[in-house]
Amino acid sequence: MFNQKRIRDYGVEIGQLETGTRNAITDVEGVSVGHVTLSHNEMQTGVTAILPHQGNIFKEKLIASSHVINGFGKTTGTIQIKELGTLESPILLTNTLSVGVTADTVIDYMLKENPEIGRTTGTVNTIVGECNDMFLNDIRAKFVKPEHVLQALENTASEFQEGTVGAGTGMLCYSLKGGIGSASRRIEMNHGTYTIGVLVLSNFGILSDLLIKGKAVGQELKTAIQESYKEEDKGSVMIIVATDLPVSERQLNRIIKRSVTGLSRTGSIITNGSGEIVIGFSTATKIPHDKPEKCMAVPQIHEEDMDLAFRAVGEATEEAVLNSLVTAEAVSGRDGNERPAFKDLIEKFGISLK
Repeated sequence: MFNQKRIRDYGVEIGQLETGTRNAITDVEGVSVGHVTLSHNEMQTGVTAILPHQGNIFKEKLIASSHVINGFGKTTGTIQIKELGTLESPILLTNTLSVGVTADTVIDYMLKENPEIGRTTGTVNTIVGECNDMFLNDIRAKFVKPEHVLQALENTASEFQEGTVGAGTGMLCYSLKGGIGSASRRIEMNHGTYTIGVLVLSNFGILSDLLIKGKAVGQELKTAIQESYKEEDKGSVMIIVATDLPVSERQLNRIIKRSVTGLSRTGSIITNGSGEIVIGFSTATKIPHDKPEKCMAVPQIHEEDMDLAFRAVGEATEEAVLNSLVTAEAVSGRDGNERPAFKDLIEKFGISLK
């Protein structure tokens, strides 16, 4: 997207399943993504917004689920998702110390759109995820302001940039520059064709662990650099999974758990200080906020269809992580800290990804 060179442009095809048209989370109809990038000297951060559909998400909720692979993270709203199995707000991603201002701004955004909240109905459950960008960003300065959150929310689209943008501006991946990445898979079933899309905010891993389609590219690159290279995995990854597959909350939870297979195939060992959080939703069924007069019918696939979805989410997660790495640009930030771009290093040292 936006003419960025992604992992497939290097001749690397991940997995077995067909991708969607954009090979992105927005291949799920109705999903859109927006960024605000804050990049100047020690300010290397931002906001990324994911709208699950283009209607009123509070009035037309979606079946949703969350899963904690490793809980070193500071999300908001996942407790209610786990309990009720529904999503009723956009999903926002930012840095760790900007979770508060982001959540507060999303609340204001939802109150404006829904004047009944806190008056004739209950409150609203807002979803914010984070990773720690303190190596490149002066995180204590708290650069993210309400206007940045609103700008991200109000300027989403089906085409969006990856890499060093939005919430990914100051993030690292496998000791290099990381950030936003996305991918999708189409799955054919006897009752229809469906899409599973993934967006990641990557901020984890050490260079020597990096694998690309089983090849130890990270170790090869580390050897080529021939210098002391700090490798300390204290990052995280947020994984957002969208699908139009008709599933129950339980089935969706089973699917999003399998995103860990994609992480592991890129080399992640899920370290102690790395928070891996997954949030997923299905657009197949809209759950009305107001109680209907009749019982609701929620279609769902048979359990024997699940293996295709398991494969799809793993493949899309793996490719999304790699896209976040290969699209990222080099950044120099706080206290002169730097992280090079993966694409620059493989070109410099003539390393093949195949």
